[in-house]
Amino acid sequence: MTLSFLRVSFLTRIKLCQNADMSQEGVGVDLETSLGYLLKEASSALRAAMEEVLRPLGMSVTHYSCLELLAQRPGLSNSELARGAFVTRQTMNVLLQALEQDGCVTRPPKPPVGKALPARLTPRGRRSLEKASAAVRSVEARMLAGLTETEQSDAFRILHSMIHSLRGDDEGA
Repeated sequence: MTLSFLRVSFLTRIKLCQNADMSQEGVGVDLETSLGYLLKEASSALRAAMEEVLRPLGMSVTHYSCLELLAQRPGLSNSELARGAFVTRQTMNVLLQALEQDGCVTRPPKPPVGKALPARLTPRGRRSLEKASAAVRSVEARMLAGLTETEQSDAFRILHSMIHSLRGDDEGA
């Protein structure tokens, strides 16, 4: 079942419910004009496309995100990785254990300070990341293919502004 079919099916059900008494009372938002809904649909489509190109590499989006975060910020803890990959600490801990067993990540047997075990990519992890990054870049290029450079730049600026506004950050305004 495609996302478009699900969206049309969902929208049809919403409209049928609206038309049952010929009023729109109690209807929250028009999904066809809801920016939040459109962003969620784009996010779902992006995730599905990423999963499709990562699956042959034996990875999920979360797996890829973890490797990418560690490449950019070596030594992150389980909690920091979980926040960065938008998953629970428990989910990240399971993933990190699997990555350690696969030889993609190393963590010290005992925490150097406190309770956190800083994780680092191994050479094998870096090689896996290189392949995954190329696959993900191809998805992003496909996603942006219909936009001019100016539109792409505007999209980045607008999305950053939305994120900062929702988080209450002053720097994005």
